[in-house]
Amino acid sequence: MAKISDTLSARQEKILEFIQNYVKKYGIPPSIRDIVAGCSISSTSVADYNLKHLERLGFIRRHHEISRGIELVDKVSRACPVTVPLMGRIAAGRPIPVPDTETWNASNSAETVEVPQAFVDDRKDVYALKVKGTSMIDALINDGDVVIMQAVQSVDNGEMAAVWLKTEKEATLKRFYKEKRGNKVRLQPANAQMAPIYTEASNVEVQGRVVGVIRKLV
Repeated sequence: MAKISDTLSARQEKILEFIQNYVKKYGIPPSIRDIVAGCSISSTSVADYNLKHLERLGFIRRHHEISRGIELVDKVSRACPVTVPLMGRIAAGRPIPVPDTETWNASNSAETVEVPQAFVDDRKDVYALKVKGTSMIDALINDGDVVIMQAVQSVDNGEMAAVWLKTEKEATLKRFYKEKRGNKVRLQPANAQMAPIYTEASNVEVQGRVVGVIRKLV
């Protein structure tokens, strides 16, 4: 079997590594502009040329109809799956009610799902949620997909998070942003047709961050 270094240029290896690290950190693919900035590339056309080469060789798939349409092809991790608890559904659209916050306790789950080893690595408290809705479609998360979550109580701005809205007793999947002015949080969909949710920071309880996605194949 040929090594990666036998088939890819140094720049292409750097781009592939950047994509892998970006997905691992944020749970979503980078945009072409992210790749240009992160890999010190001169233009988006140069990045696109190298992405086409990675796609031809089977390292990635590209979905040109959405803004972050880069999907890693990882045969090794898919061959060595890990079982994690499936904790029910999460709304990627309008928030949907869930019975109570005990829903998020992985020990309560009777269902499981197999995920690539790369989604787990050395992370603790990893679980899965089935997505309902299309508000995160531009982040390659569609209705019926399964998101892989790490149970955490805080996330950085821009990360995708499962959020519990205390007053409404509802859960939603959105990108999380702390507003610079006031004690507000913006929960931002990845769908240009949908508006963000603004709420008091005290009303928000982060339940986990997205670390991977298993796409439903139609």
